[in-house]
Formats: sequence, structure tokens, C-alpha cells
Amino acid sequence: MVETLVLSPSLGSTRAIWDRQVPAFEPRFRLVRHEHRGRDSVEALAKDVLDLLDSEGVERASFCGVSLGGVVGMWLAASAPERIDRLVLAATSAHFGPPEPWRERAALVRAEGTGPIVDATMDRWFTPAFQEREPFRRMLLESPREDYAACCEAIANWDFRDELRKISAPTVVITGADDPTAGPAHAQLLAEEIPDAVLVVFPDTAHMIVVERADAFNAAALDHLTQ
Repeated sequence: MVETLVLSPSLGSTRAIWDRQVPAFEPRFRLVRHEHRGRDSVEALAKDVLDLLDSEGVERASFCGVSLGGVVGMWLAASAPERIDRLVLAATSAHFGPPEPWRERAALVRAEGTGPIVDATMDRWFTPAFQEREPFRRMLLESPREDYAACCEAIANWDFRDELRKISAPTVVITGADDPTAGPAHAQLLAEEIPDAVLVVFPDTAHMIVVERADAFNAAALDHLTQ
């Protein structure tokens, strides 16, 4: 039976964020891509994934998540270890800082949509050298405001630093050296606290590592997932 791999996106992105992974991953895995609904807790977001796996008849899967997707993967690996085989955590964190800025962002997006934050977000997602931003800018602009805002509230409440040692799935942590949201310091903590986790840092790369450094990311992820 072909192993299943869940691909979980970031805040403000859709399943299309993984388009650059599909050609590399699909020959080896049955891919399950999903999108985050408007949930104000990580537990609720993760239970949506469990419901999806149940509906697909999947008892156990490997999991690859970027940013908020990685957060969901950590929760699942710690809280439902019987469902997770291997874990890839990309551009993510056990704690994204004080809750107030996230709650303020949620209020802004509820009131005005994602337009006021799109340019600043693109600057966090990509380094100045990355010139193919427009599809991702449109993706964020089209993000449903309530889904985005509720997920901001889930991130505001997220602090998994004391739970990381519960993760038993073999884990690789991948980050960009220039990621202003979940860079090397965040990744180092994950790698130190998750038992036997491996850390990979790519230079000249910002937050959306699965896009900006897709080939390198694919190679590192597949090296881990196929061991």
C-alpha cells in the first residue's frame, strides 16, 4: 500500500502552496492536501485533519506542514501519535511570540480583509530576490477573512514549548536563515526539544521555504520521509 502524506499549508495560503512539491512527492506517496478552516484553537484545526484522514480511510500518515501547518503537525504528533508516522516541520515554531499582535491582526482582517497586510506579509514570506510573488499575493488577498482571523487567534493561544518532548515521530525541522517569523532560533528550539530531531537551515531564504527553495526543500523532506 502506498504511504499517505498530509500536506498542511500556512496561514493565508491554500493547498496550492504545495504545487512545487507535488511532482516530487506524488510518485512516492498518496498525497492528502487540505486547507485550514476558521478555528480559534490548534486542537480544533488538528481535529479537522483527523476527520479528513478518517474520511479517507487513512489510519496512519506522515505529515508535512509549513508554518501553521507545522503547528498542526506538532499537535497531532504529540496528541495522536498513533496517527503520525514521520514529521516534516517547515518554517514553524512552538511559540510565535506575544498574543496581542496576532489578536490585533485578527481584528484588522475581520474589519478590512487581508488587503492591509498583504505587502508586509509578502516581505516576510519571500526574500527580495524572489520575483514570482504575484500568485501568492493574490492567494492571500483571496483568503476568507473569518478563516484567517480565527487562525490568527489559534496562533495567539499557541505555546507548545513544554509539550515538544511528547513527540515520538521521527522529525526533521527545516527553516530559512532569513525567516523573520520562524527562523533559526525557533527551529533550533524544536530540534533540541523534539527527541532525535534533525535541523536543516537554508541560507538566503525567508518564511515560505516550500516555494522559494522548493527543490532543496523537496530533497531534504524526501530524504527524511523515505528513510
